[in-house]
Amino acid sequence: MQNEKWTFGIEGLHCAACVRRVEQALKAVPGVTDAAVNLAVEEATVSVDADLVQTGLLEKAVSASGPYKLIRPDPALSAESAEKASETRKREELLILKRRTAAGAVLSILIMALSMGHSFPLLNRLPHAASGPAAWALTTVLLAWVGSGFFRDAWAAARRRTSDMNTLVAVGTGSAYVYSTLALVFPGWFASGDGLPPLYFDTAAMIITFVLLGRTLETAARRRTSEAMTGLVRLRPPTARVIRNGLETDTPADRVRIGDTVVVRPGERVPVDGRILDGRSSVDESLMTGESLPVAKAAGDRVTGGTLNGSGGFRMTATAVGRDTVLGRMIRVVREAQASKPAVQRLADRIASVFVPAVIAAAAVTLAVWLAAGRPFSDGLTAFISVLIIACPCAMGIATPAAVTVASGAAARQGILIRNAEILETAGRADVVVFDKTGTVTEGRPKVTAVFAAAGWNETEVLRTAASVESRSEHPLAAAVLKEAEIRGIRPSPVEAFEALPGLGASATIGGRRILIGSPRLLRDAGVNPDPLAESTDAWAGSGMTVMALAVDGRPAGAIAVSDPVKPDAAASVAALAAAGVRTVLISGDNRRTTETVGRAIGADETLAEVLPDRKAEEVKRLQDGGATVIMVGDGINDAPALATADVGIAMGSGADAAADAADVTLIAGGLRAVQQTIRLSARTRRIIRQNLFWAFAYNTIGIPVAAGLLVPVFGIRMNPALAALAMSLSSVSVVLNSLRLRHAA
Repeated sequence: MQNEKWTFGIEGLHCAACVRRVEQALKAVPGVTDAAVNLAVEEATVSVDADLVQTGLLEKAVSASGPYKLIRPDPALSAESAEKASETRKREELLILKRRTAAGAVLSILIMALSMGHSFPLLNRLPHAASGPAAWALTTVLLAWVGSGFFRDAWAAARRRTSDMNTLVAVGTGSAYVYSTLALVFPGWFASGDGLPPLYFDTAAMIITFVLLGRTLETAARRRTSEAMTGLVRLRPPTARVIRNGLETDTPADRVRIGDTVVVRPGERVPVDGRILDGRSSVDESLMTGESLPVAKAAGDRVTGGTLNGSGGFRMTATAVGRDTVLGRMIRVVREAQASKPAVQRLADRIASVFVPAVIAAAAVTLAVWLAAGRPFSDGLTAFISVLIIACPCAMGIATPAAVTVASGAAARQGILIRNAEILETAGRADVVVFDKTGTVTEGRPKVTAVFAAAGWNETEVLRTAASVESRSEHPLAAAVLKEAEIRGIRPSPVEAFEALPGLGASATIGGRRILIGSPRLLRDAGVNPDPLAESTDAWAGSGMTVMALAVDGRPAGAIAVSDPVKPDAAASVAALAAAGVRTVLISGDNRRTTETVGRAIGADETLAEVLPDRKAEEVKRLQDGGATVIMVGDGINDAPALATADVGIAMGSGADAAADAADVTLIAGGLRAVQQTIRLSARTRRIIRQNLFWAFAYNTIGIPVAAGLLVPVFGIRMNPALAALAMSLSSVSVVLNSLRLRHAA
């Protein structure tokens, strides 16, 4: 079984009913485990067993579900080219809508003028008997050309025994057109008293024009919701300058291979992830991390594809290309977040699935009630059309996707990668944020600041023994010890039987001697008395340093102090969380005095020290059991269980892949201020989604009864179907515009 996620464009989506129908069709294909359709960006993300599913099966399923078309991504195109192709297709769609709206407006004005000839002096010369046929001819042209898409899609849906927004528009305008045509040809059938029956050609024309106007405005606004994604894709340059066989050649960025040497000149964008071989420069990473100041780079430093080189030039070796670059992962995560749905949208989709049939039934009941009340057929028809036209499943369908699309894009621009739309609902409700210490609150680049040797040992021997054991470890503290040994010219000895002891330290055998190195607790648990080291270790711990105690053959041999500076923004970030009413907890496997010192420095409400990796998840669960919504922020492999347990797991982008894989949010920049930004963005997104859904449901709840004539007995007010069309169009546009307020929320 080969599980994969495929993303396709979908043409023909107009409302929530369309979304629901396409999703159900895709999920019915054998081998498809899940499918999510985003109306805002017109894309479907499908989880499949690649051994069972072929793209052709998905195409057939989408086409069979209604007037929809699945757009296959061209495998020969790069991500940039594919995005440009998609943009071109959407731009052409918008241009066609604009042309048809303009043509509809011109024709509608002429039809209105013919219907109100007495108000237009130029038309007074036209025989009264000719105005009706002229209006009929122009309306026929308008419906057959400008409004043809509504009728074509409604017919395609009807053939598949389904209905959508196009059905409502087609039935409403078609009813007005057919009635008016019959009344024009057989006026005696519909005449009331001595007068001629009213004609509704202008109503049919204005409905089509207003709906097209709304769709044009909505399409233009929806394009703006995905601007952040387009911006991310365009960060990577299309070509790279690669040195092969001693020659510099311009190569498509997609064809750069790991290990290639790439030349980056001043003012160019870095094409792939890599490490600088020679040269120096400053690199602007603001569009990826939100950090405004350029970062100095020299030989040995990592650079990220998509960032902008400054005034210097350098050569680099490619370490990640294509989808595996930081930028590639960002794009993939943002797309997945935009495709996912919070629970509130799934409820809206279920309602939308029965919405259109319910509206048609309500319109039919409205017509029957008007006729039963003895009112003229034309009055009942007006109410019937108004009910069909004013109902708007579009606003319900786009209420959540538009907000999620804008919010996830805005977050990505600030270096915050949100994997799932559910997180945009959950993070804003957080009561407690738990921070891991090393690498999260601290810089994660520790260095040795002191070495103590017990009786019978000297600093060189202590450092050599410690470095020998740590040469087999991947812990950040091990790197600090090895670096100090290198500076002092000390070479590690061969190691036998190495064993990492998570949260405590490590053990090994060197030349037949058993070595322990780690926290003083490790020595005590092993039956070694660390008191001979206490004078130095207590003072170090009191100063906020991390203590590494060394024992050889059951006796204390020395200790090493390692300092890891607190990140500059840590205290301010914790203060911002406190101001927002969020409690902060610092958790660490380090000793209590060091942990408490760091906790005081950043202003944490609570500190939990000497917590082993498996207990971090237990501590998170304890907080959850107390009724708190918990965010866990960490960066190491040992944080992965706690990140997965928390309501929201946030991984630092500089940390281990295992931590990022277990997290719901990844902070590319590594700054803690992004935690508060995530919470604030989540709260605003929840508020916008609820505003959108409230407006969508309130609009339909109020609009449909008013269109049916509920106000006629009290105020004598009837709704004109053309006004109903305008109101329906503006409702979905207002939802998109409200969502666009999130563009600068992060």
